[in-house]
Amino acid sequence: MSEPTKPPFRADHVGSLLRPPELKAAREKKNAGQISDAELKAVEDKAIADAIKFQKDVGLRSITDGEFRRRSWSGDFLSQIGNVKSEASKLTVRFHSVDGEFANTPPGFRIAGKLFLPHGIFIDDFSYVKSLAPAGTVPKLTIPSPTLLHFRGGREAIDKTAYPTMEEFYADLARVYAEEVAKVAEAGCRYLQIDETNFAYLCDPDLRQQVRDNIGEDPDQLPHTYAKLFNGLLAKRPKDMTVCMHICRGNSSSMWVAEGGYEPVAEALFNEIDIDGYFLEYDTPRAGDFAPLRFVPKGKTVILGLVSSKFPELETKDELKRRIDEAAKFVPLDQLALSPQCGFSSTEAGNKVTMDDQRRKLERVVEVAREVWGDA
Repeated sequence: MSEPTKPPFRADHVGSLLRPPELKAAREKKNAGQISDAELKAVEDKAIADAIKFQKDVGLRSITDGEFRRRSWSGDFLSQIGNVKSEASKLTVRFHSVDGEFANTPPGFRIAGKLFLPHGIFIDDFSYVKSLAPAGTVPKLTIPSPTLLHFRGGREAIDKTAYPTMEEFYADLARVYAEEVAKVAEAGCRYLQIDETNFAYLCDPDLRQQVRDNIGEDPDQLPHTYAKLFNGLLAKRPKDMTVCMHICRGNSSSMWVAEGGYEPVAEALFNEIDIDGYFLEYDTPRAGDFAPLRFVPKGKTVILGLVSSKFPELETKDELKRRIDEAAKFVPLDQLALSPQCGFSSTEAGNKVTMDDQRRKLERVVEVAREVWGDA
């Protein structure tokens, strides 16, 4: 086997990277009014250039900006869609960590009127990465899933005057995202990743019950509804654009939210959505076993998130190869790849790992991928 000529690659990564100290300091100064937007951007530009070189040096072929211009993986994008307002979520999640757990109400969203795209949201961000991407690499853009605008508030958070029916809401949401996809495609993006939490949340028994009780939805039906939404927004993407989805179970300061195997959503996730690949978290038993991968059809790639971005301990090569062999019992080895289970810094704070931990883990991903699938 050899390296695919287009993404996803055998050694890949989710996208966000630990913010360097100088970037964190500059953002604090900007928040305090001590530097200008232009001065912050200059620091961001340099940090992103360094991050691109870092990714190339460790052997990765997919290149991102580390999400260095964002405060969080989702809010910076969703807040720029017209008539999207922030409010408290109707769901209460429990963040889990090695030190225990605590309840948290994540940010929610209210749809105050007809959705519209006032401008391309991440176009300039992507264009900068593309301008610096080394030869032999592919710049990747990550965007948050549109399902966030429904899942945390349900029907009650969507203006009924603007959207008398949910069908009208989903159609408009798909249209707005399709417009953004068209704009990033025009800017040259050929590797797009949608970061999706709610398929993972629908695997968790507690959160499934909250979906019934708090937002009045059927957790068995939502995966099918969301699949139609994704197909709507991707229907007119360029044929040469690779689109993957990262299924995230929560990622904040080395904590997570959802637990439970992929079985409740597997059929809809793998067979009803017209995308190319799935970044799946599989670093701990909280994600269940590999049996749901039996639903993966030919032509799609599963990027196994076997390397933790949450903890500093480095996975052994033998351990990773054993897990890959286990997964290959359910989906052919040629349809598999390897990555960390999530980004290293979904928010500015980042996970409780060091820059050296991050480097060693990404190098381990590349090393194992080369040994399992061969070098391009």
